[in-house]
Amino acid sequence: MASAMGFWNRRLSMAAAVALALAGTALGAGAAWAAGQSAPGANRAEIEAIVRDYILNHPEIIPEAVARLEQGEMRKALAANRAAIETPFAGAIAGNLKGDVKLVVFFDYACPYCRQGHADVQKLVREDPNVMVIYRDFPVLSPASTEAALTSLSAAQQGRYAQFHDAMFASPGRVSLARTLGIVKGVGLDEARTTAALTNTELKAQVDRNLELGRNLGLTGTPSYIIGNRILSGAVGFDRLKEAVVAARTEAKALGGR
Repeated sequence: MASAMGFWNRRLSMAAAVALALAGTALGAGAAWAAGQSAPGANRAEIEAIVRDYILNHPEIIPEAVARLEQGEMRKALAANRAAIETPFAGAIAGNLKGDVKLVVFFDYACPYCRQGHADVQKLVREDPNVMVIYRDFPVLSPASTEAALTSLSAAQQGRYAQFHDAMFASPGRVSLARTLGIVKGVGLDEARTTAALTNTELKAQVDRNLELGRNLGLTGTPSYIIGNRILSGAVGFDRLKEAVVAARTEAKALGGR
């Protein structure tokens, strides 16, 4: 899984922003109160002391406020990038192509958590016939990850994405170019065409778009899942994926009934 340093930096920044917002609100309220009183109002130092004491005595308000801020920012990012998120690379898909819920998976073949997550996604597709899965290569761990990503896109172009994708996660061992090309032979891909894909500028551009999209969404590691208005990070397990699908389906029906 990729480093979570960026995630914690954003959490700290948000916490600071929330604290400043609380202080600013209190100061503004105090100033307004003071202006409306004939007696002298509380000064800035007194208001800041009140805010500080309140936060120290009620520290739970900071994570609650940060969570709400994060949720709002996440929804904005998802809305702004919805078309890019849910438009698949041709062939890099699974499940029901006309499904009422889209599950977008950002993954890295070198990520052990993605192997576990792949089994969860397979189970979900088996149990829910109305889910469409969109796979997005997100190679962040090694150069071999990028080589595997380019190979998977070539497999999609050759109409054998599922075979390659499943074999990559079923095959034991560390991801390397030799292992990837060995799987290419095993699933019947055109070896010459696949080798050429490793230097294909269009496929490289697709991988770069996935990486940029992930950055725009604030993804910090793999696997990451986009389901409706939710982003789930890490190998969250089958139950949480299923819950998110049910929630997305419920929200979509509610919006459709308006």
